[in-house]
Amino acid sequence: MQCDPKLLNRLKRAEGQLRGIQKMMDEEKECVDIVTQLSAVRSSIDRIMGLIVAENLKQCLNNPNENPEVQNQKIDQAVQMIIRK
Repeated sequence: MQCDPKLLNRLKRAEGQLRGIQKMMDEEKECVDIVTQLSAVRSSIDRIMGLIVAENLKQCLNNPNENPEVQNQKIDQAVQMIIRK
């Protein structure tokens, strides 16, 4: 998969948020504040996952595999990844 720079930037932001959470924990910040930040990171990661699956699904539909069975398996796999969330 070709790496979209926008997705990579999103991951880097999430990484920065996680470092911030670690610092908050080291500084013994309030539990509710830490959980709020963790929830924000989780939402960010979920969004990134959705974008990756959607892009792969779009590629699958725009560039069908020669073998229809393989194509259907890829589409089913993408759908499963979406609903598993």
